Amino acid sequence: MMKTPVGLVTVTLSAAILLAASLLIVTGTQGEDRAHPPHVTAPAAKQAPRH
Repeated sequence: MMKTPVGLVTVTLSAAILLAASLLIVTGTQGEDRAHPPHVTAPAAKQAPRH
């Protein structure tokens, strides 16, 4: 384990970045689900060829 100040800062910043990234991913995906509930849509009809 690194006990130097540089090592402690590196480990702390790495942990904070990973925590922040994971929280942003979790809250981002939950926000999308709540704001935009899934819609069931029928497939688009084929258009007749134009002559």
